[in-house]
Amino acid sequence: MRGVKNGTATMNDIKLDDGWKALLAPEFSKLYMVELKAFLSAQREAGKRVFPKGADYFRALDLTPPDKVRVVILGQDPYHGEGQAHGLSFSVKPGVRIPPSLVNIYKELQGDLGIAPAKHGFLEHWAKQGVLLLNSVLTVEMGMAAAHQGKGWEKFTDAVIRAVNDLPQPVVFILWGAYAQKKAAFVDTTKHLVIKSVHPSPLSAHNGFFGTKPFSRANDFLVAKGHAPIDWTLPANPAE
Repeated sequence: MRGVKNGTATMNDIKLDDGWKALLAPEFSKLYMVELKAFLSAQREAGKRVFPKGADYFRALDLTPPDKVRVVILGQDPYHGEGQAHGLSFSVKPGVRIPPSLVNIYKELQGDLGIAPAKHGFLEHWAKQGVLLLNSVLTVEMGMAAAHQGKGWEKFTDAVIRAVNDLPQPVVFILWGAYAQKKAAFVDTTKHLVIKSVHPSPLSAHNGFFGTKPFSRANDFLVAKGHAPIDWTLPANPAE
């Protein structure tokens, strides 16, 4: 794990936004993180391919510092196909085929705000505006969906959600599916807006995802609280 050496971690080793470092420092010294580091090291030593690359484990946090968080979109674990995962929930690298769930997210975005679907699945434009695209589990083995569940990441991302819940600014939590809703069940709804629906997966999207208008509802809440809305329109060129 990036920033964890010889079974321990120091905050000087961890390449992470200073704001997140301050909020999450206690987590890096806990036993579960040491055990998680050992597990990931054993995976690599066994020749297994782990996605995303180590530099991208904390990419969502790197791109969205705590003082900039305006929206949280909670996913489950990274895509497990070659070249897909890069540390942001629901997002894939430029040039990679858009996954089915993201196709449906784009369809709902078009129905909600009239924004035509992007030709790519690279969501860093959202992250840089304050949309924390956080997976519950931050790594996965190639070709093995959910292979790293129950290894410790969930405890770490629980701490991230608790930290966001305690931030001074009101935040929108977009929770698609029962897994995300259970994980963030403790969020303070008297301060934050929680938007819930079924998951955008093709297996469930037609049973309560389409028509829920999460993007306009998020922006309406942010504006009502005196914050700028999110520009949900993705650039045509993902490198921009």
